[in-house]
Amino acid sequence: MPVRIYEIAKKVGIPSKEVLAKAKELGIANAKVASSTLDKITAEYLEEQIAGKPEPEAPAEEPQAAAEPVIITAPAEEEMPQEPEATEDQEDESPEEDAEPATDEEEATETAETESTEDTEEDPKEADDEPAEEEKEEEKDSDLGKKVGFIELGNMPIRPAIRERKKKKDKGKEKQDKKPEKSAAAPEVTTVGGGPRKPKYTAPADGPLIALKPPIIVRDLAEAMKRKPFQLIADLMSLNVFANVNQSIEEPIARDICAKNGFRFRLERRERGAGLVKATTKKKVVLDSEDKEEDLQFRAPVVTIMGHVDHGKTTLLDVIRHSNITAGEAGGITQHIGAYTINVPNPENPKKLEQITFLDTPGHAAFSAMRARGANVTDIVILVVGADDGVMPQTMEALSHAQAAEVPIIVAVNKIDHPSANPTMARTQLQEKGVVCEEWGGETIFVDVSALKNTNVDKLLEMVLLQAEVLELKANPNRKAVGNVVESAMEAGGPTATLLVRKGTLKVGDIMVCGNYFGKARALIDHEGKRIKEAGPSSAVKVLGLNGVPEAGAEFNIVPNDKEARNLCEERITKERDESVARKRKMTLESLFSRTQSDSEKSLKLIIKADTQGSVEAIVDSINKIESDKVQSEVVHSGVGSISESDATLASASDAVILGFHAKIDTGVGEVAKREGVQIKLYAIIYELIEDVKEAMAGLLDPLMKDVVTGQAEVRKIFELSKGGNVAGCAVTSGKLLRGKMRVVRKGELVYEGISHTLKRFKDEVNEVRSGMECGIRLDGFDDFQEGDIIECYTQEKVAQSL
Repeated sequence: MPVRIYEIAKKVGIPSKEVLAKAKELGIANAKVASSTLDKITAEYLEEQIAGKPEPEAPAEEPQAAAEPVIITAPAEEEMPQEPEATEDQEDESPEEDAEPATDEEEATETAETESTEDTEEDPKEADDEPAEEEKEEEKDSDLGKKVGFIELGNMPIRPAIRERKKKKDKGKEKQDKKPEKSAAAPEVTTVGGGPRKPKYTAPADGPLIALKPPIIVRDLAEAMKRKPFQLIADLMSLNVFANVNQSIEEPIARDICAKNGFRFRLERRERGAGLVKATTKKKVVLDSEDKEEDLQFRAPVVTIMGHVDHGKTTLLDVIRHSNITAGEAGGITQHIGAYTINVPNPENPKKLEQITFLDTPGHAAFSAMRARGANVTDIVILVVGADDGVMPQTMEALSHAQAAEVPIIVAVNKIDHPSANPTMARTQLQEKGVVCEEWGGETIFVDVSALKNTNVDKLLEMVLLQAEVLELKANPNRKAVGNVVESAMEAGGPTATLLVRKGTLKVGDIMVCGNYFGKARALIDHEGKRIKEAGPSSAVKVLGLNGVPEAGAEFNIVPNDKEARNLCEERITKERDESVARKRKMTLESLFSRTQSDSEKSLKLIIKADTQGSVEAIVDSINKIESDKVQSEVVHSGVGSISESDATLASASDAVILGFHAKIDTGVGEVAKREGVQIKLYAIIYELIEDVKEAMAGLLDPLMKDVVTGQAEVRKIFELSKGGNVAGCAVTSGKLLRGKMRVVRKGELVYEGISHTLKRFKDEVNEVRSGMECGIRLDGFDDFQEGDIIECYTQEKVAQSL
C-alpha cells in the first residue's frame, strides 16, 4: 500500500524536509511535498538509506560550535542570500549533500561561512588549540567562519525552492571566493561517460554472466541483474556515478556494479552499427543436414495407394481408417490428396500398435502430377488392380511413377468378390509388364482383397509392416523438422498446408519456410481434427500460420527467426523472377520465325480457380496436355480460393473465361461478370471441365467449307439457241439438281465450275429436278458441252474443325 512522506518522517524521527531532501538526492521523482505518496518498496529503500546515514551532530569534539550560532541569529537573516551560492557549488562539484535541511542554526553557520575566506582557510585544528580566544571573538564573523569552517558541509542537501529564488538576487562574489576552497576539499566525481578507472570490486569466477551490447543502458543492466532500476542507481551513486534509467554508463562502471552484486560482465560487439566493429559476412542458413547413425530411430512407413479409376482405392482406405469418404466425393472419384495416420496391431504382438501413414492420391490420369508427388515422398506403394477389369491405362501410369521413384510395390488385387473377378488375369497382365508375384518366382507381394467385404485387409496391412521392417526406415526425431507439402488450400481462417514430416519434430511455434512462403506454425491439426503440440517423423498434419498457399510437393524447413525466413523467401522469389526474365530474353531466328507463325494462331484464355493447390496444378497440367496445332490454350491466372471481382476484371481485360473447380463465387462478382460480359463456369468433376475446354478450343477454329453433292446428270443432247449459246439436254442419274452451284466433269477431269443460268423442265423454269427426269441446263459462261459429260450439282456447308 502507498506510504506518505510525513509518515516516513514520523517513523524515523526526523523532519519531513530532511526526508524530502534525501528522496530528491536518491532520485525519487514523485517525492515533492510531505503529502506525496511512495510505493512500499521505494518507501522501505528510503527508510534504509536514512537510517544508515550519520547523525547531524556527529562532530562530538566541538561542543562550542553547536551553541555559538544562537548568538548570531540576526546576522544570519541579513546575509541569507549568500548561502545558496555555497550550496550551488556543492551541487556542482561534490556529492557531499547528505546533511539535513537547513535549520536556524545552520543558516547562521552558513552566513558566517561566506563572510571571510581567509579565516576558513586556516587549519581547523587551531580552533581546538585556542578555545579561549574563540570565546572572546565569538561575535566576530571571521571567528564564526573559522569555527564553522571545521564542520563538513559536504552532506548538505539541495535547498528548497524558496532559497533558490533568493539565490538569484545574489551578486555571486562570495561564490567565486569560496569555489577554490570547495573544489580542493570535494572528492573526485566520476561522470557517466568518465575516463578509465580502477576496478573497485572483483567479480566471482563462477558467478552468473551478464552479456550486453553497447551502449550499456541503466535500465537494461538492471533487467539483466533482475533488480529494480532505483536500486542500481543507488549502487551507481555509491561509486560517485550519477545516471538516470535512460542514460548509458561505461564498461568499467558496469563491471564494478556487476561484480558488487556477484555477477560477471562481458561486453558483446554488434555486427552492424555504432561503429564498433566491421559488419561480418552474412551466414548462409543451413536448412538441412545429415544425421548421425546413433541419432536415428525407427519410424512409421509412409504408404501411397495408387491405381485405376474406380478400382476401389478410396474404399480400401476407407475400410482401413473406418470412415466414409467415397460417398462424399463428386462422381465417386477422389478429388483431393489426403494424408492419414492409423494404428495397426503388430502381427507378432497384437497388443503393440504400429503406425502407418497413408497418402490417398486420385486415380484419374488428370491428377498424374499430384500422384507423382505422392510417389516421391512415400516409402511403399500399394497398387490397386481390379480383379474384374485387370490392368488399365491408369494402372500402368501409376506403376511407372512407382518404378521411377524406386519405391517397393505391394499389389492389392481388389474386387475379388465381383462375379467376373479373375485375379489370375491381373497377375498375368502385370507379369507381362515386369511385375511378377512371389508365388510365380518374383519379388512383388500380391494380396487378394475385397474392400467392400473387408476381406484380407488385415493381411494387406501385415504385408505393409513386414515390408517396412525389411526397409529399416529410420529418422532422427530430435532435430528441426524437414518434410514436404502434401496439400495446401485457402480456407476461411487463412492459408493451410498439409505437411508430411520426413525427419525431425515439427512443433507449435516453429518458424518455417515452404517454397516461396513462410510463417509461424500457429496450430497443428491431425487427421481427426484434433490440435496437437508436435508431430514427429512420418506424421501428416495440417498447419496454420503461413502467409500464402505453397505449392503441393514443396519442401518445408525450419529457420531460427522471421527475419531469416523472410530473407530466404525473397531470395527465392528474386531468383525465380530472374530466371523467368532470362528465359524470355533468349531468342533465335528459329524462335522468331515460330513466333511469327503462332501470331496467327487462335488462343483460348482461361482463369482457373480451385479450392486446393493440388487441384489447380492438376487442371493446368491437363489443359496443357491438350495438343493442337490450330489453337492454343493459355492459362492467364490460376489460384486457390473463391472467384473474386478482381478475377472478373482480369478476365474482362484479357478476354478470358473463368473456370471454377469446387470454388465459390464472391458476392457481387455475378453483377461484374454480367456487366463486363465475362463467362464463369463451375465444375465438380474434372472430366466435364476438360471436355468443355476441348470443345471451347475447337469452337475458336474457323469452320471448314465442305462441298456436298446433291445430284448428278448426264448430258444426252446439245441444243443450240438462235440468240447464241447452247443448252445441255440432260437426264438426272442420281439425287436431284438444284439451281445454284454446278460443275462439269469430263472423263474424270473438272472442266468447269460455276453456277447455273437456267434450269428448265420442258419450257418451265424449275428449282429442282429429281432423279429419273430430264431437263435442260444452261450454265453461266460455259457452252462447250459434249455428250457424255457429267454435270454435278453441289452445295457448300460449314463443318466444325477438330483439334
